[in-house]
Amino acid sequence: MAGILFIISAPSGSGKSTLVSELRKQVSSVEFAISWTTRAPRGSEEHGREYNFTTREEFQRMLSEGVFLEHAEVFGKFYGTARQSLEDARAAGHDLILDIDVQGAAQVRAKMPEAVSIFVMPPNPRALRTRLRNRSRAEGVVDDEEVFRRLNAARREIENYREYGYILVNDILDRAVAQLEAIVLSERYYRNGEVIAYRSRRVLEVAAACLQTNSQERIKPVLEAFGILNSSSQQQFDFKKDSEEENSDEDSEDNGEDTDDN
Repeated sequence: MAGILFIISAPSGSGKSTLVSELRKQVSSVEFAISWTTRAPRGSEEHGREYNFTTREEFQRMLSEGVFLEHAEVFGKFYGTARQSLEDARAAGHDLILDIDVQGAAQVRAKMPEAVSIFVMPPNPRALRTRLRNRSRAEGVVDDEEVFRRLNAARREIENYREYGYILVNDILDRAVAQLEAIVLSERYYRNGEVIAYRSRRVLEVAAACLQTNSQERIKPVLEAFGILNSSSQQQFDFKKDSEEENSDEDSEDNGEDTDDN
């Protein structure tokens, strides 16, 4: 079996790591390329599991030696995927998933246009903000300025959705996982003639619905929510103001009452 290269990109906090983890539980022969990064570990992250952590100096040395298939600077930190990950997966006849941002994805597509590209969208800014805040709380650091910075970056990243072959909206996790699984199985079917063991017709239909060319109506509410469609494309969303208004509404609703969360 010839291994297929899958590129998955998404704004920070969109849940792509969870999607990939769930996919690998359900689909065999799928490898995950562990990226190198110069950022510090978060929470319970371990070297060699979520990322390979290194220094800027060592990263620059690896870059100069041509170690990386792609690399990018994101929020002041460097990230890169080692070419060896692809070579190892191909030698084993396995598919490889790259979890990379839009900068790195553009580099890989230029070198390997046969790669399957998938963009994961959050359903709306409010849901993304909640996920980012929850992640910050879990890491023991709540930084609203960082959350707002990532929300604005998310809008810029989503504008690149046309560069991807498939689009997923991660609003319901189980559905998004099923769609990602269908994409992988359908690509194996079309490229390698690999038989789909269960409900093959339905799997192919689910994957086809996720093609970017077939996703316009489904992603339209997301694009509108982030101000990307039509005249809104020139609008600079103030996520901080939106958050303050939301918090004010919540405070007025909860005023004088205890809740289960207190």
